[in-house]
Amino acid sequence: MEDLSVEKVAETMYGMVKDYHGKKNLKATDLTKAMIEQFGEACDKQKCKEAIRVIIDDGRCTYSYVGGSYIVLNPDYHPAS
Repeated sequence: MEDLSVEKVAETMYGMVKDYHGKKNLKATDLTKAMIEQFGEACDKQKCKEAIRVIIDDGRCTYSYVGGSYIVLNPDYHPAS
């Protein structure tokens, strides 16, 4: 799985944020640790940073600052059907 793409990591992160929505706030480090655990050596911190940038830049997620910096679903995001 050496050719793991940033997009694949971003999709997996987005799925994790959706699964935990309303249950637990996830920090960037939580997502990074989970992706490295899931994908192993094919995933590193730099790839995770790029994946976080993808889900933030495309509007699916946003940062929330409530006693810390968390990545949450963007309530204004509506995917094109």
